[in-house]
Amino acid sequence: MQAARTVKSSKQRKTLFQAPDHIRYKHFAALLSPELRKSYGTRSLPVRSGDTVRVMRGERKGFEGKVSRVDRESYRIYVEGLTREKVDGTTIFVPVHPSKVMITKLNLDDKWRKKILERKKRAEGVAEKVVEKHVEEKVAVEELPLPTEEKPKRRKRTAKKPEKKKVEEKQKKKTREKPKKPRKRKKVEESRSG
Repeated sequence: MQAARTVKSSKQRKTLFQAPDHIRYKHFAALLSPELRKSYGTRSLPVRSGDTVRVMRGERKGFEGKVSRVDRESYRIYVEGLTREKVDGTTIFVPVHPSKVMITKLNLDDKWRKKILERKKRAEGVAEKVVEKHVEEKVAVEELPLPTEEKPKRRKRTAKKPEKKKVEEKQKKKTREKPKKPRKRKKVEESRSG
């Protein structure tokens, strides 16, 4: 069962940070470079260790390196060569969010990842065929001549009463009506004093 979407930001954060691993994996999706996009037929894939990525945002924009570690708990990846020096002199990796990088080279050691890419490519091919069919159908529909016959206009049906009854009803209404008597108004002075 899929969780209901919410507008409340506190609930969104809660679902993000309490997500199980199989969903966290999907949150690690990063864009593919234009060359990879053309060859594999998909826009994005989850980042894995061994992929080569380019940083697209922040101070280190343009830096390219291999992913050394993926931290699913804090939603960060660590890139080889992307380090900083601490005050005491030790160097540490700088954590980067996967949405801020672009994958330039894929690590295809995993057979499951290859299958995922093949499946996505097939799905895109099917989607393109559906779009082409839809466009062809649209063109065919546009080429068909429009029918010139006009449909007869619909008339609103109203129940018609015989004229004799109408006349009788009007006379009855007149006899029922009593002459209206003017209302008596109280004097303003009496109501104020009383």
